[in-house]
Amino acid sequence: MAIFQLTDRRIFPPPQLAEADGLLAVGGDLSSERLLEAYSKGIFPWYVESSPILWWSPDPRLVLFPKELKISRSLKQVIKKGSFKITTDRAFEEVINNCAHIQRKGSYGTWLTDEMIIAYIKLHDLGYAHSVESWHEGELVGGLYGVALGGVFFGESMFTKMSNASKVAFVKIVENLKSQGFVIIDCQVVTKHLINMGARTIPRSQFIRILKTALKKKTDKWVNSF
Repeated sequence: MAIFQLTDRRIFPPPQLAEADGLLAVGGDLSSERLLEAYSKGIFPWYVESSPILWWSPDPRLVLFPKELKISRSLKQVIKKGSFKITTDRAFEEVINNCAHIQRKGSYGTWLTDEMIIAYIKLHDLGYAHSVESWHEGELVGGLYGVALGGVFFGESMFTKMSNASKVAFVKIVENLKSQGFVIIDCQVVTKHLINMGARTIPRSQFIRILKTALKKKTDKWVNSF
């Protein structure tokens, strides 16, 4: 099956035409309009500096239904201790830059190119991309960012400088999204960390159906405090 080459028109092929590994299309740009169109169709960009823009729609898809969040006993104790202060949209640029530059175990380099960082900052300025920050004694020690559309939060990346910092941020935002009526959190790529917290894979076809229904919910102003 041939990979679709995108043009200046902000049109994507149907996700079910993706390759077995989830790769759907190549090219195009990272304009806010194209990114929002991609997310609304269950598609996201993921590539490295040396490659063209690649667009993905994996099958199966890792997701978390807010009501299925699992919090370990040890993490509950960390949260109860109150070592971390959690905020939202207080330091978006710091969060995304940390996600790009902090080396993860078993990871080589980053998929967050300068082009992508600029694109998501623009989405943040438009009110679609959001950050969750974890602070300890006034220092940013962890966090995550993603895109919110309708009743869906598309998680993009997270970082941590201190044990459990990003996990506490993740728990807090999932609980917050649940209270706001969000239907699903898109985790995109399978990781043991997220599975341990309740995420599971579902068929892409099911994800797309849920997405279409969830997008009927108005994209409300982000609740930026807890």
